[in-house]
Amino acid sequence: MNNVEDVLHWADNLIFNDTGEHLTPIQEAILTGVWQRQKYPQIAKNYNCGESHIKKEAAKLWEKLREELGEDLNKFNFRSKLEKKYRVSNISHLHDSLLQIDNVICGQFIQTIRDTQTRSHSPPNSPQNQNPSPIIDIADAPELTNYYDRTSELSTLKQWILAQTRLITIYGLSEIGKSAIAVKLIEQIQTQFDYIIWRSISNATTLSALQTDLKQFFSQSQQTPLPTVIDYFRSYRCLVILDDVQNIFRSGQLAGQYLAGYEDYGKFFKQIATSSHQSCLILLSWEKPREITTLEGENRPTKTLHLKGLGEQAEEILREKGLTDEEQWSELITLYQGHPSWLNIIAATIQELFNGSVSLFLAEQNEIFLGDLEPLLESHLERLSETEKQVSYWLASQAEAVDISQQTDGALSKSEILQAIQSLARRGLVEKVQVGTRSHFQIDRIFKPYIARD
Repeated sequence: MNNVEDVLHWADNLIFNDTGEHLTPIQEAILTGVWQRQKYPQIAKNYNCGESHIKKEAAKLWEKLREELGEDLNKFNFRSKLEKKYRVSNISHLHDSLLQIDNVICGQFIQTIRDTQTRSHSPPNSPQNQNPSPIIDIADAPELTNYYDRTSELSTLKQWILAQTRLITIYGLSEIGKSAIAVKLIEQIQTQFDYIIWRSISNATTLSALQTDLKQFFSQSQQTPLPTVIDYFRSYRCLVILDDVQNIFRSGQLAGQYLAGYEDYGKFFKQIATSSHQSCLILLSWEKPREITTLEGENRPTKTLHLKGLGEQAEEILREKGLTDEEQWSELITLYQGHPSWLNIIAATIQELFNGSVSLFLAEQNEIFLGDLEPLLESHLERLSETEKQVSYWLASQAEAVDISQQTDGALSKSEILQAIQSLARRGLVEKVQVGTRSHFQIDRIFKPYIARD
């Protein structure tokens, strides 16, 4: 018995036959961690709970399993005792050993082996492909304290996952909810995967360091490590989430240009998108990588979600902040584009200066109030190239969306303008407006007053 799924099935059936209850999620986490020779602190970290709670639950679990494995059972000898009791060298020996277990356990154990053998050949949403106990490391993921309903976007992402999309990019403005929706997605699709890992590129991690980290994570439950990340992607169903991908891109250049020494990330993303495998890589970024555009398409396994603000779901933010004049909440939400972080900041200002009255705040507005939003806006604008800055100033000075066939003042060529508009769109800083058969563009309405006054 050397597969953690087999161990979980064995323990679940043993406990169910004795108590009529199945393994709890925390019991599964303890068994999985101990089988992988993890210590209780690491198991607690993976399960996002306290070490003392893990120890308490583990003590109860060992008590339930001692009748089968011996009175001296503990976390240190659990694996060796189970392996010794059910060690097999061939199919005949397996059959003989299984006769020692009652018929129910036997049937379940054999079915587990069959499921494991057929799983990679089954459709992703088939019963055979449901993994109740993936190996998960999402310690780098932010804590999901507030989640505002994004049913439509979450449904789209789930459909892509079930269709075995290999590369998904979720991009949008900072703090708009990219990480939150990714955490929620994991909660709903984790049984589709064998491994799930979340890594933040907050310190501009090199690709070599990232790949070494991923291989160490994947190999912890393997007797013979595989040579490359793509080998694990082919042999198992892996979900890798890379957060803060914008940190490997250069500031002062067009969007999606890699820092010196990080160009191999582009080749890695392309390999993930074009190689045959059953896994998925999700990128979370302020800006869209350049090569993604050429890889994505309706029938291709590469997809992009531009995450924008909330709709009426943003009312929950205003309600939490205790704002009044509910009939004008929709106007406030529209003004600040449903951006959850922006609305939290503005709602705090309304409480501080207007005692929570939305109508008083809106009545005082001759222009869009930015206040504490300015540092967030500046963090995006300081990444722009000089050409993007020039085009941004031009767009901000226009009363309406403009046809990009127009020239600014002759200082930029048509090609430079088109490149800048494309780059600003990949950062989520311009909006496309359809006027007849022509596409017009305008700068984001919140950024517009900030840019125009500089």
